[in-house]
Amino acid sequence: MSLKPDIVLVGGGGHCKVVISILKRLDTFNITGISDLEENLGEEVLGIETRYTDDQLEELHNGGIKYAFVTLGSVGIPDNRIRLFEMLKHIGFEIPLIISIDSIVDESVEIDEGTVIMPGAIINPGTKIGKNCIINTGVIIDHDCMIGDHVHIAPGVTLSGSVKVGAGSHVGTGASVIHGIEIGSRVIVGAGSVIVNTIQDNKKVMGVPAK
Repeated sequence: MSLKPDIVLVGGGGHCKVVISILKRLDTFNITGISDLEENLGEEVLGIETRYTDDQLEELHNGGIKYAFVTLGSVGIPDNRIRLFEMLKHIGFEIPLIISIDSIVDESVEIDEGTVIMPGAIINPGTKIGKNCIINTGVIIDHDCMIGDHVHIAPGVTLSGSVKVGAGSHVGTGASVIHGIEIGSRVIVGAGSVIVNTIQDNKKVMGVPAK
């Protein structure tokens, strides 16, 4: 019998696959299954079965599963991830922090619940990261950055020191942000963009430099 606590993953797909890979290497949880749309029941992701739908989650919690994690990915504004995170909190699940053993995270970094740090990420001293964030593969976050809740920093992004990213924003694959820049809330930064000026809330920018 496993002594590891049970966890249910909420949302299938490619992002779920990477989280499962991280959890298997960490070996800290027993993954009981995935919750997803009814039409996906019975499908497997890296050997983990899609066994539940979201309307069963409260029953699972009442039955003794205390941990859950949002494994739905996001491109753009992450409203569905926010909805799932808030639903899990309302039910009463504990939502862990998941950090890949193949990342480098300074001991001074503060990271809130529900965030995943993917393989190859480097996070330097003084940085703070909010709830339910995705810090994706190969991201570099330099010193003293501030990342709000529900942010997705996509693969290969570089944030220079003292960058701020507001809640619910998406910084696209391979983007670069120079030192001291502030990106507002619910901003979408296009892939490969270079951010050299402050970006206000609710904007969509792209290009080199981004406009």
